[in-house]
Amino acid sequence: MVTDHGFLALAPQYTTTSELLSTSALRRGMDVEVLPAHGGAGTAMGRHGGHYYGGPAFAARVVDALEVALLQPSDDWLATLPYEYTGRCITMATLGEARRLSRPAFVKPPSDKSFPAAVYAGGRCLPSGPELSLDVPVQISDVVTWAAEFRLYVLDGEVRTGSQYATFGRLDAEPLDGHRYEDAVLGFAGDLLTTSGDGLPSAVVVDIGLLTTPEHGAAGHWAVVEANMAWFSNCYAADPDRALDVVLRSAGPRRQLAERDRRFCRNIEDAHLAD
Repeated sequence: MVTDHGFLALAPQYTTTSELLSTSALRRGMDVEVLPAHGGAGTAMGRHGGHYYGGPAFAARVVDALEVALLQPSDDWLATLPYEYTGRCITMATLGEARRLSRPAFVKPPSDKSFPAAVYAGGRCLPSGPELSLDVPVQISDVVTWAAEFRLYVLDGEVRTGSQYATFGRLDAEPLDGHRYEDAVLGFAGDLLTTSGDGLPSAVVVDIGLLTTPEHGAAGHWAVVEANMAWFSNCYAADPDRALDVVLRSAGPRRQLAERDRRFCRNIEDAHLAD
C-alpha cells in the first residue's frame, strides 16, 4: 500500500467512486477536501502533498493551485499497439477527416469528452458545432462486440486491482478477484504490460475485453479496449484501497513527479517549472 499522509482533493460533483476513494484515504490518515464548485482550491490552496480525483475540466481550474501533476496516456497509444493486442483496426485522425467516413465506425476523442464516444453510422453523423474544431484529434476503430469488459488499475507495470464493468455493452460490475476470467485477464494484461507498458504512465487504468466476432471464433479474443486516466475513472467493483494507490500516483505532487512520467504529464510545462 502507498503510505501518504497528504490530502486528497475531490471535484465537487459526487460519484460513488469519489466516496469509496475518500473513505479509503481517511482510513490511511489522509485529509480529504471536497473543492468548492466555483473552481477555487478552497482551504487546500498553498498546501503541499496534494492529490486530485475528478473530471479534467474542473482539474484545469484547480491543479495549478494544488500543484498537482496529472498523468494521462498518450492519445495514440492504442493506435500504435500491434493487432494481436487490439483485435481491430484503429487509426488516429482529425474530426474533419473523420467526417469523411462512409462506413459505420466507433469514434471517440482519445482523452477528453468533447463529444460522446459511440458507433456512428458515418462521418456525417458525427457531432458538430462551433465548440468542436475540425482539428480535434479523434480515434477511429472498427465496430466490434465485447462479451465482457474489465477495468484494471496498473501501478509500475503491475495490475493492483480490477473489476468487470460490462457484459455485451451493459453495466455489469463484478470484482476481478475470483472471477471466472481472472486468470485469462491477468495473463493477457501481464503480456501486454511486459511488451507495451513502457508506453503508459506509471499509474494508469487499462480496460481490456473479450471480443466475440466471426473473425475471432467462438472462444473469443482478448484485446485492449482503451487506456484512461486513473484520476478520472470509475472503480466499479475494484478494491478501492488498491485503486487509491494508483489514483494517488496518477495525480500527485509535482515535486514528486518521476522523470519517466514527465512525457505523460497533462500539465507538463507547469511540472517542469516545479523542478
